[in-house]
Amino acid sequence: MRKIFFLIIVICATTPCLQAQWQIDKQQFASIGDLPLQSGETILDCSMGYRTYGKPNAAKNNIVLFLTWFSGTSKDIENSVAGKLIDTNSYYLIVVDALGDGISSSPSNSTRQPKLSFPVFSISDMVESQYRLLTKNLGIHHLLAIGGISMGGMQSFQWAVTYPDFMNKIIPIVGSPQLTSNDLMLWNGELDAMQADTAYHQGNYNGLPTIASVSVMHRLAVATPAYYANNIPRSQFDSFFMKSSAPQGFDWNNWHRQLQAMIGLDIAKNDGGSLEKVSKKIKAKLMIITSVQDHMVNPIPATKMAGLLHAKLVVLTSDCGHLAPGCESPKLFAAVTQFLAPSAKVSKSSAIKP
Repeated sequence: MRKIFFLIIVICATTPCLQAQWQIDKQQFASIGDLPLQSGETILDCSMGYRTYGKPNAAKNNIVLFLTWFSGTSKDIENSVAGKLIDTNSYYLIVVDALGDGISSSPSNSTRQPKLSFPVFSISDMVESQYRLLTKNLGIHHLLAIGGISMGGMQSFQWAVTYPDFMNKIIPIVGSPQLTSNDLMLWNGELDAMQADTAYHQGNYNGLPTIASVSVMHRLAVATPAYYANNIPRSQFDSFFMKSSAPQGFDWNNWHRQLQAMIGLDIAKNDGGSLEKVSKKIKAKLMIITSVQDHMVNPIPATKMAGLLHAKLVVLTSDCGHLAPGCESPKLFAAVTQFLAPSAKVSKSSAIKP
């Protein structure tokens, strides 16, 4: 998925984007100690990767946290968000690598808990690791906003419930507060296909083997049938299929653990699964961005949450499906810029459509 959102960069080359002057920051790391997980297990000596852009103002009320998507890293966010979606002349942007992305503690980089001995973690555990990094390592106790795309949007929704007073605004982009049966079918299907493939060797593989069934299933869901029919000529299919079947450049055990985290997502878990009940715990203002033709993260729960919270809803309508934030980046960028502005007023039950 990391390469997919580079569509944002491509579109920025041909459409007006924020012309911020920002300095590329180096990958940074911080140890947050042993991290107890919801499962009862512990990530030993948990390390968090992060990058920062811009600088905090005197009041320190311009800090924006942006979270990584499934299989994405802070480097991917740097290429598609820093200075583009988020104006780093105006905001101090902190991008944190999610657990299991190969930068922060993961099955692929842990020496004490390698491969599938690395414990199963949840979206809530991701949020807790980020909270520790911000408060204990960076000395930050309040944020202007939190945002993220896809799994980053899932983490954003979880932040709204776990630490409702920690931020003023939240921007989940093609994310979900609670997965639908359609989402669960996709993610469980990928997980089962991976585990059944002999190349996976129950997580004890070498290098990055090809597991074509998972790669193709993932690629098939990330856009719509119309998108592929209109953008991939039959004459180019063989080449396209070979690329779709190849590994996506992301360690399979990391893929495994992040899949499990998304499969377990439900911000209303402690409220009997009721979005109505959990919505009453949320204090931040939300702008929720969905893609109506999203086949990878169904938009229905996020749309329902927007109604329950009387939050601004931005609806992306192209046939790009889950890729819509890239395909419709001018619309996305304008909405985010307006929402983050100090004078922004969030109207109730509002929806931005073409």
